[in-house]
Amino acid sequence: MLSEQERKAWRKKRMYSDDELALARKVLEAVRDGQEVRNAQRMYPLPDGAGFLAKHALVAAYRRLVEQEIWEEDPVLLAKIRMKPIRTLSGVTTLTVLTKPHPCPGECVFCPTIEGMPQSYLPDEPGARRGLENEFDPYRQVASRLKALHDVGHPTEKIELLILGGSWSAYPKKYREWFLRRCFEAMNGENPLDDQGDVSLYEVQARNVNAEKRNVGLVIETRPDLINAEELKLLRKQGVTKIQIGIQSMNDEVLKINKRGHDSATTLKATALLREAGFKITAHWMPNLLGSRPELDKEDFKRLWEENGVNPDELKIYPCQLLSSAPLYGIWQEGDYEPYDEFTLLNLLADIKTTVPRYCRINRVIRDIPSTNVIEGSRNTSLRQDVAIEMARRGTKCECVRCREIREQRMDPGELIYDDFSYQAAGAEEHFLSYNTADDKLAGFLRLSLPNEENALDIEDLKNAAIIREVHVYGQSLEVGTEQEGMAQHAGIGKALIAHAERIAKENGYQKLAVIAAVGTRAYYANRGFELGDLYMVKPV
Repeated sequence: MLSEQERKAWRKKRMYSDDELALARKVLEAVRDGQEVRNAQRMYPLPDGAGFLAKHALVAAYRRLVEQEIWEEDPVLLAKIRMKPIRTLSGVTTLTVLTKPHPCPGECVFCPTIEGMPQSYLPDEPGARRGLENEFDPYRQVASRLKALHDVGHPTEKIELLILGGSWSAYPKKYREWFLRRCFEAMNGENPLDDQGDVSLYEVQARNVNAEKRNVGLVIETRPDLINAEELKLLRKQGVTKIQIGIQSMNDEVLKINKRGHDSATTLKATALLREAGFKITAHWMPNLLGSRPELDKEDFKRLWEENGVNPDELKIYPCQLLSSAPLYGIWQEGDYEPYDEFTLLNLLADIKTTVPRYCRINRVIRDIPSTNVIEGSRNTSLRQDVAIEMARRGTKCECVRCREIREQRMDPGELIYDDFSYQAAGAEEHFLSYNTADDKLAGFLRLSLPNEENALDIEDLKNAAIIREVHVYGQSLEVGTEQEGMAQHAGIGKALIAHAERIAKENGYQKLAVIAAVGTRAYYANRGFELGDLYMVKPV
């Protein structure tokens, strides 16, 4: 947790004098005239050799000039000066919040337990640290993060809310609905004191549909053995659109040794239900677990992509890291566990990344745990980059979604190539519909599910329905009402992908198309002929 001295120092850095703002304006004018940001900063140094203006000072000056109506909005300029622009290049700003400590039904040997923290989280992890600093208050976490993102130049109009803290499904329903309500109130910019009495989550969500800061995705994390039909109906009612599910391994013996508390059949059943309900699926997979070795990990990784298998939409690879607060630490002390060395892990990841299907996005290749907590094993904070270097040396490549995203590249919508990549997953025939550039950069995609079973969840919206589980069009997230020539988000790609989905659904005998719409995307789908049902947006085909 930040000390008061550290807090004061942070605030001081973001208090700007009139002279600094005047200097920042000169830098901004130079950037508008064609100078690179770094060069413009050096053209106008701080007095007395104090260095150069930080980007957050440039952003503050830009905001003030726009607010005072001296300058008009300039999204191109703002994109150049924003800090860490990669955060919003996918088109959506992700905002992470942490739930309060709560017992977990699992007894996993690799999982750290820290008093005062949710299960598996450490107080000095970046996302967890923000939660701890705000005493796990959802409103404060969201409001402070929105302000911080705004201050460094990131747009906050389209928010994916990521709720961490262990197994969301294990928390009491009352707490979950309160937590979500406070998150949405913060996005709506209302009720900072939580004094609205008996206002419901659903009332607050309804006000977010057309809010300035809209929720376009709601993500929770849970366990396979907590997934059932009733839980999925509740999650959908709460507005959840994506599930991070800790599968860890598909090797039953490894799961048993690590005291995971479920088997691979439970995972397959859970992912089939998730897909049938239209949720986007992010799987957590862990190499180097107790009882495994590199060759077993490679075999296990292959199981993820088998026909009628898990086939996750996104994957977080979390190599097991030895932490003193986990039961595994005692096993290691007795000589019964050996973490992979840097060379072994690097080569394992370089091997398996070449096998990832085109429809999956590899979000992480290692957990964001500060290296000081790691007793043995990889402490490499640049592991993803090192894996990429090793693959380039070998002449191999990864074709996952993340490696193909168009990002800042300009494109001609008329030259994009449409592709329908189909595969059979547990619970449904999947179609990964996409538009790609000639050099195979991904401009936008749609995940369409054709369920194998006839509405086993007994949800009226999904009867005889194909399901759109995700529509994502790339390009820097822009301020509301602005456009940039050549940006994928403004080329009609989403509309075209939905039209393809409608055609495929009709050709396969479905009577309607359902979409798992987040609260803030309801208006988007309503403009394309979908109507709000009980839990989904629905359109006849």
